[in-house]
Amino acid sequence: MNTQFQLGHINLSLQRWPLNQPNHSLQAWDAADELLIEAANNAIDNFKRHDTALPQLLIINDSFGALSCALAHCPQINSTDSYLAQQALAHNRAANGLNDQRYQNHDSLTPLPAHADIILLKLPNNHSYLSFILSQLASISRPDTVVLATAKAKDINRNVLEMFGRQLGHAEASLTVKKCRLIRCQPELGKPQPQFPLKWKLDDTPFTLINHANVFAREKLDLGARFLLQHLPVDIAGQRVIDLGCGNGVLGLTLLHTHPDLQLVFSDESYMAVASAKANIELNMPQCLAKTEFLVDDCLASQAEQSVDQIICNPPFHQQHTVTTHIATQMFNEAKRVLKRGGRLRIVANRHLNYQQQLNRLFGHCQQLAANPKFVILEAIKRS
Repeated sequence: MNTQFQLGHINLSLQRWPLNQPNHSLQAWDAADELLIEAANNAIDNFKRHDTALPQLLIINDSFGALSCALAHCPQINSTDSYLAQQALAHNRAANGLNDQRYQNHDSLTPLPAHADIILLKLPNNHSYLSFILSQLASISRPDTVVLATAKAKDINRNVLEMFGRQLGHAEASLTVKKCRLIRCQPELGKPQPQFPLKWKLDDTPFTLINHANVFAREKLDLGARFLLQHLPVDIAGQRVIDLGCGNGVLGLTLLHTHPDLQLVFSDESYMAVASAKANIELNMPQCLAKTEFLVDDCLASQAEQSVDQIICNPPFHQQHTVTTHIATQMFNEAKRVLKRGGRLRIVANRHLNYQQQLNRLFGHCQQLAANPKFVILEAIKRS
């Protein structure tokens, strides 16, 4: 894995998080980071021509800290919805000796600062989350605020530029450089903004669901979760259960509806996901709050060994914009560690992903409980 980042006079050591990933071709930055760093340094130089102080930076969606570390000479606030990104950012700043007091790290639900001179945004692939970010930026931007955003060229289209125009101000995209483009946006005051979070009725259930902007399947249930809902564990009265990668918490909410005596943990690396899960229990089953926990975590890092009876999971197969199964692999390894003897891991997975073989190797066996043309339900039991 390439960990040495060089761009002009910038030399850094940067690692992806979690560390020790099996795919050694991945690195902690991409061409979009490089494009944004170069544009940011030009904006910083221009700012310094008119002001003796360094500009205040607001950095949003810095995946692994490349932006924060490369621009560490400026005071900055970093905002992200990803706990893993926060861990990577802290690790890489420390590894490069960047521990000064001009840096703050916020989650996506913390209000943005009242002022920023230069705003740097790595575009999320979730347009609902982008809309939320633009609505937040509209409340703090001035006409002289510099707003720069980057992504792969294929992800910057007319719809994205129109979103900027509707919510923040006129936006133009550069020509493609290393398959990436740079957006420059001129903020305008008084733009109308959408409302977040979203609320919607889940078909064929008594539930109304609340979804913060960066939660998968924002206005309808995704097909994998819908299939797993048909095959949830049944003989689990009084057990301790984890909804791992909980999203909006619909799986755990359904289990609580049929087994209100469960001790249920909702765990996800997304702050908005965990906030959504908590809001949905508060709205639909407030009587169960005393027996529920809501954790933003790096997989199951905070859970003790042999402490759980059941784990249910709809594992992701991507990290940020990268398609990868290493997050699912980490989930499976951690699940085996925290399950009690006789404890069960039950997942839904796309048929083309070879999770059954992986679980067979890890647990010594894996049973397919159900299948449809797109998904399978798999279960592994910890026997030793």
